[in-house]
Amino acid sequence: MSNHQHTTTSSSLDSTGPVSRYPPIVLNPDGTITRVHQIPGVPASPDPTSSAAVLSKDVPLNPQRNTFLRIFLSRQALDHGSSTTKLPLVVYFHGGGFVLCSASTGIFHNFCVEMAIQVGAMIVSVDYRLAPEHRLPAAYDDAMDALHWISTSNDEWLRRFADFSNCFLMGISAGANIAYHAGLRVAAEVDDHVPLKISGLILQQPFFGGSERTSSELRLINDQWLPLSLNDLMWELSLPIEADRDHEYCNLTVSGESNFVEQLRMLGWKVMVTGCDGDPLIDRQIELVKVLEKKCVAVIGSFHDGGYHGAQLLDSTQVKASFAILKNFIYSSDGRL
Repeated sequence: MSNHQHTTTSSSLDSTGPVSRYPPIVLNPDGTITRVHQIPGVPASPDPTSSAAVLSKDVPLNPQRNTFLRIFLSRQALDHGSSTTKLPLVVYFHGGGFVLCSASTGIFHNFCVEMAIQVGAMIVSVDYRLAPEHRLPAAYDDAMDALHWISTSNDEWLRRFADFSNCFLMGISAGANIAYHAGLRVAAEVDDHVPLKISGLILQQPFFGGSERTSSELRLINDQWLPLSLNDLMWELSLPIEADRDHEYCNLTVSGESNFVEQLRMLGWKVMVTGCDGDPLIDRQIELVKVLEKKCVAVIGSFHDGGYHGAQLLDSTQVKASFAILKNFIYSSDGRL
């Protein structure tokens, strides 16, 4: 590990013991972690005879990697059958610092259920491999697995109800980082995803970093939700061994120079980046907008006062507002809010 990663980190990877109240993990001497309190999961609800407003089902993605997809379909679309207008397709990546959670984790499952209702979209939530057992780029590889699977699948729900010509990659926090890097990969090999056509990226409070501290990281160094020590630890656990915080997976000023960023413009994608100034990562998120603007990508930054990291997932008021913005972004031809 570089010295940059240990500058302000309270616990290094060769230490043993509990890290903090949050997240519920213990670092082991061999570099692995123990997830002390598993965050509750929610089973899928595929039964069409149930009264659920949204049906969901799990399908295997890559059995060798033990990954799967959870697909969400609204009851309204199902009841209308094939006569309904096909739904925009959102490929969703959950948060958790690359280390925690799953597509079945309650907060992400429930968010996808509400998104299917409020936005009027079909959702495919990706259960990707976690670090440190599977360091980056494992999650990016799983994202590409998911896109290839969707493109070639004969799944009935997808074929009947999903609009393959109007697909968005979306995520929150680490999930937004995955959506961004998966987007760059798609831009590099777009022909491999026919008939799936990506329309854009939806990046909620995206998780990026760097060795040089930003003003917002220092201002909120002891933030209740994402203190700087936890921020550093997640990157230590996730980045390739011996990579520092200026690796392209983490630092936007590096990945932003990729020719594939400019390719997003060539493909006509629209991008939305959302955040709030109560999030220590707000400066990174504003930086992302500037990186995309520099490449003349059609990008909108939607930032507001207050809040905290994860508020767009946990705060009911912000969740409701974000769905309204999201629906307008997806259904607007030019991406304006």
